[in-house]
Amino acid sequence: MWQAKWMAIVWPAFLAAGVLEIAVFAVFDPQDLHWNGVPLTLSRQAIYTVAFFVFWGVTIASSTLTALLDMSADEVNQ
Repeated sequence: MWQAKWMAIVWPAFLAAGVLEIAVFAVFDPQDLHWNGVPLTLSRQAIYTVAFFVFWGVTIASSTLTALLDMSADEVNQ
C-alpha cells in the first residue's frame, strides 16, 4: 500500500522537476550562476544534476504535503 502511495508522489515529482529544470535553464546559463558572490566552479553538467535533485526534492515535499492534506482523519490516526 505504501509503495503505491510513494510512487504516486515520486513519479509526478520527477516529471515536475524535469519540466522545472528545462524552464530554469532555458533562461539561466549555469556558468553565470554565483553562490555568495563567488562563481560556481562546477561543470554545467554537475550544476544541471545538482539542480535537478534539488528541484526533485522540493517537488517531492510539495507532493507529500498534498497527499497528507488529502488524507482523512481516520487514515491519519491509524
